[in-house]
This record gives sequence, structure tokens and C-alpha cells, in this order.
Amino acid sequence: MPDARQDDPQGLAAHAGKVVEQLLDVGLDGRGPFDSAQKVADSARSDHGDTERSVDAVVRSHLRLAAAGGFVTGLGGFVTLPVALPANILGFYAVATRMVGSVASLRGYDLRQTGVREAVMLTLVGADAADLLAKAGVRTSGRLASLAAQRLPGPAIMVINKGIGFRLVSQVGKSALSRFGKGVPVVGGVVGAGVDLYLMRRIAESGRREFPQAVTAR
Repeated sequence: MPDARQDDPQGLAAHAGKVVEQLLDVGLDGRGPFDSAQKVADSARSDHGDTERSVDAVVRSHLRLAAAGGFVTGLGGFVTLPVALPANILGFYAVATRMVGSVASLRGYDLRQTGVREAVMLTLVGADAADLLAKAGVRTSGRLASLAAQRLPGPAIMVINKGIGFRLVSQVGKSALSRFGKGVPVVGGVVGAGVDLYLMRRIAESGRREFPQAVTAR
């Protein structure tokens, strides 16, 4: 994968180390009007009872949020793209973090555990997760959820988080290219909604797969 620092003329990669910290703070723990993943999971369970119906409801609501965010960001076309796109990327991944965290909680994982929190973040980078874990010297037995049983050392966490941050930041440039239709207002909104919906659906599928029902409930 190309070095995000070379593909990022605005210097966003310089902040890669803080990206994961911000996403954990907002996406998992919640801030202001943005509810925590645990609160979303508890609300879904209260409304639907059954675990899998609750998971379905959480995913549906976050897919709608992703599509709405992509549409609104794309309405301004190229005039607002330089400012709106980075903001949309951070907002998108905050929503994705909360969605995966809520699924993990509903399936019986404790979001206070460092291993679970790292597994949630690794879910966002898909196939790159295995490479990041290898570089950090961490082994998993199959799914990322197996990290819940591990006590990850601080240096390994730093390596993993920095790698996740660089990969997420690199999505700014990739999204800009995939959203070329945003040069035309309204049309750009439709393109943005479609791209974000597609990406969020892929993350949702990964979250469902990586966090099967825990053997021991939280």
C-alpha cells in the first residue's frame, strides 16, 4: 500500500497517530449528542430483545447515517470538497466504529477491554488487519474477536493504532478519486451517498463476521 504521507498533500497523515484515539473517544465512548456504542447496543436490545434482530437494527440505522452523511457532503461539489471530504471521512469512520462496537457488545464482548477495542478498530481496515497484527507481533486464532482474550502490550497497541490511522487517512485521497462526480452539486450528493453506503455495508459484514456470539456473555 502506498505511504499515506506521500499521497497526502494537505499533511493529514501527520495526524494519523491521533485518528484512532479520536475514533475510540467519539465512536466507541460517545461524546456530546453522539451516543456511545454501548448505549446504542443497549437501546437496540431493549427495543428488539433478540440479539440478531438487534444487530440487524443497529446495522440498518448506521447504513442510513452513512448514506445521509455522504449525500450532504457531496451537495456542494468541488467548491466545498477540500473541506467537506476530510470531515466526512472522520465522521464516516466514527459512525463505522460505533456500529461495529455495538455489534460486538450485542454479541457479548466487553467494550471496556483493550483487546476488544483494538479488534473493533482493526475491523475498519479489512484485509490490512492481518498485516498490522503481524508487524506488531500479535497473533490471533482466527477472528479478530480472539484479541479479547489477550493482554496486548503497550508497544504493540501503538504500532497497531498508528498503522490503522495511516490506512484510514489514506482513504481521503482514494475517496476523492471515487467521488469525482461531486464536481456537480446534487449529482455529487448521490455519488457520495452511494460510495459511503457501499463502504459501510462492507464494514458491517466484516463486523458481523469478526465478532461471532461470545461463548461467555459480557
